[in-house]
Amino acid sequence: MRDRGVPASVLVGVGSCLPSRRVANEELAERLGRSPEWMFQRSGIRFRHVVEPGTTSGDLAVAAGREALAEAAAGDVAAVVVATTSPDRPCPGTAPRVASRLGLAGAAALDVQAVCAGFVYALGVAQGLIAAGTADSALVIGTDALSLSVAPDDPTSMLFGDGAGAVVLRSGHREEPGALGRCVLDSDGDGRDLITLRGGGTEERSAARAVPADPYLRLQGREVFRRAVEHMASASRAALDAAGWKPQDVDRIVPHQANARITAMLAERLSVAADRALANIEHVGNTSAASIPILLDHARRAGDLQPGHRVLLTAFGGGLTWGATTLVWPHLTPSSLTHSGETTCTTSWSTS
Repeated sequence: MRDRGVPASVLVGVGSCLPSRRVANEELAERLGRSPEWMFQRSGIRFRHVVEPGTTSGDLAVAAGREALAEAAAGDVAAVVVATTSPDRPCPGTAPRVASRLGLAGAAALDVQAVCAGFVYALGVAQGLIAAGTADSALVIGTDALSLSVAPDDPTSMLFGDGAGAVVLRSGHREEPGALGRCVLDSDGDGRDLITLRGGGTEERSAARAVPADPYLRLQGREVFRRAVEHMASASRAALDAAGWKPQDVDRIVPHQANARITAMLAERLSVAADRALANIEHVGNTSAASIPILLDHARRAGDLQPGHRVLLTAFGGGLTWGATTLVWPHLTPSSLTHSGETTCTTSWSTS
């Protein structure tokens, strides 16, 4: 049991950003040699948003972070943690520049790289900073633009969309609505080749290959599917145990949006009613580290997350990495902030 004297991390604001350009399956059909309906049946995706030339993961992160800060009425935070697999540059990290652009130049700022599990890992990092007294508040952002890292002719490219989502955490008490439960985090580096981008790292440069390594993201779909269900379910059970909840106590599962069939199978494994597992993958695709915070923002705007709901967050990504945590959803009033400046964003999806 957590010491009552240790500060909890309490969620007090949410925001998201999707690039304005929306790509339907029909636009990809000829290039990939697959029908739009085949793509939907295999993934649950009909649309995804992608960045225009000149827009970066950092741009998306700034827009989402600005919205979350506005909702939380937080003029300042002590730490900025950015989860991303597609940083603006290999060096330096994306977080310091994001913090500076948000007027948070004095904040501690760091990147977390755990691929699609990155946001849950970043929550764990921020939770640790707050529990240790290093920070009394944190802005946690998941942002990715993986449409720039997939091979155009690879059917895998149909899965990925771009976007960013953010939450603001403050120090508080574990009994408060919005307080995060234990962040269950795990990994298996022996599975690193199941989801990988080989080019650009020291492994390639040290080998001095005559032919450069593959510059595109690759994944082994069937094995990734199997392990995603297995590990997300195990992490979820551990997070529920830590919270003292049973699966039937869960009002909403907010899973990483990798594949609609993974979400359905996860709910079945946990014996949670399928309609309690939230999804927006049909309209945004797999946004990697951004998928959970984007879904949180969309769901609360749509009324699918209500104060008092017991919520389970869970994700799986390359590394291999996976994790889960819990919270009771707090009362939040969506910000009236409109996006302007470097990037144009939409904060909800359209079914038209």
